[in-house]
Amino acid sequence: MTLLEAQEGKEYIISSIETDDEEMNAFLFSLGCYSGEPITVVSRRKGSCVVSVKDGRYCIDKQLQSAIVI
Repeated sequence: MTLLEAQEGKEYIISSIETDDEEMNAFLFSLGCYSGEPITVVSRRKGSCVVSVKDGRYCIDKQLQSAIVI
């Protein structure tokens, strides 16, 4: 399941990042999104969501959400 299907307020563990785009992969890694890391969807907005990773909060779009497998 990807982050698109995640429930708000529930903590998940990232199992993998599935993208062929190296730039997107590097960007997600710089945010702390990599295998084994906990992630929580804080809230959802139209077309994006706010996630909490490693004591930081980030707004990510649907393309990034679909690349994060939990």
